[in-house]
Amino acid sequence: MDRTIKNNTLYFDGCNTVELAKKYGTPLYVMSETAIVEKCKEIRDTFLNKYEKTRAAYASKAFLTLSMCKIIEREGLCMDVVSGGELYTAMKADFPAEKIEFNGNNKSIEELQLAIDYNIGRIIVDGLDELDLIEEICKEKGKKVNILYRVTPGVKSDSHDYIVTGKKDSKFGIPLDDEVIFPAIEHAIKSPYANFMGFHFHVGSQLHDNESHLKALDIVLKLIKDTKEKYDYATPELNIGGGFGIKYTEADHKKPYAYFLDPMMEKIEQFSKDIGIERPEIVIEPGRSIVGEAGITLYTIGTIKDIKGIRKYVSVDGGMTDNIRPALYQAKYEGIVANKAEEPKTETVTICGKCCESGDVLIRDAQVADVKRGDIFAVFSTGAYSYTMASNYNKNPLLATVLVKEGKSEIIVKRQSYEHMIENEIIPDSLK
Repeated sequence: MDRTIKNNTLYFDGCNTVELAKKYGTPLYVMSETAIVEKCKEIRDTFLNKYEKTRAAYASKAFLTLSMCKIIEREGLCMDVVSGGELYTAMKADFPAEKIEFNGNNKSIEELQLAIDYNIGRIIVDGLDELDLIEEICKEKGKKVNILYRVTPGVKSDSHDYIVTGKKDSKFGIPLDDEVIFPAIEHAIKSPYANFMGFHFHVGSQLHDNESHLKALDIVLKLIKDTKEKYDYATPELNIGGGFGIKYTEADHKKPYAYFLDPMMEKIEQFSKDIGIERPEIVIEPGRSIVGEAGITLYTIGTIKDIKGIRKYVSVDGGMTDNIRPALYQAKYEGIVANKAEEPKTETVTICGKCCESGDVLIRDAQVADVKRGDIFAVFSTGAYSYTMASNYNKNPLLATVLVKEGKSEIIVKRQSYEHMIENEIIPDSLK
């Protein structure tokens, strides 16, 4: 674990968090390079090196900066992007184009043009009309691209409804109705502008049970079999998504990658033998599981309001603008008073943010040491979907991000200034 306590102070990847707060200011995202690398190594050891014909594409929506692109490239992973902005970030970091796949349920023409111009490795087609757009662009540019179809297996996962993606009632993927999917497959196979590589599915996020993965896999393997029988076409790839859960609180029972992947690979291997095809190349898309526990957020405690017999509110200098997940879908976190890390947790408080919203609460009923204005509070496991979902609500500036490793720290994202925050705003002549 990259969190340790020395001299009553929280250390993260060898760095004194109180000193980090003093040096870089708060609120502050802190990412452990060591923790990220350890998760990449686990993926290599238990999947990429264990099974031939496999790839792992980092789901960059979890956390993406230029520096993160460099780490992922160095660690031998591919990258999954879901917007033109994510693709542009990868391009600016010189991430290898052939190792990029483009997901998303409503890619614009401009985004598809950017992807095709950059010669990315895969486009994951999410809707029936998307291939038509791709073909028009490729015809104009004289190109041909690799595509997969994202399908909706119709499986319900045990997670918050906002992050369940594999059920039939979903904005993601092509439904597996015969009159819909098979004409689409035939179209892709015959397309002069697309190499049809196979299928993609994703059942949801923050999962601690492999049941929905295995159920969805059975459904998509049948689709591969039907495709072979109908069109004599053996699909060369299968992307089985991600969604592997992490530990946010003591209630989370995190599983290793092997818990999800070994039974799936066993099933795929046997299926391929049974129907007499070469086993497809298998791709996974871990995101949160790589960076979630690799990040913490540091805050400075401000106003404390003790409503006797009801609740004690402890306000910090950030909140829903730097971590929207508690307000958005009641995500739960744990934390500690970083400068009182060894002191007994004698108080039950609610850690709240500074935004003008009653729902701006980071942790309800947190057990903490005696807190005072000026203390540093650390929230754990904020590495995924905090930086990437941050906003300027209430005109709060975006946070700085620091990368730490073995006691050393470096800025990888500068803190946004007020001037930078409004640089795109214009007062028209009519208001001057």
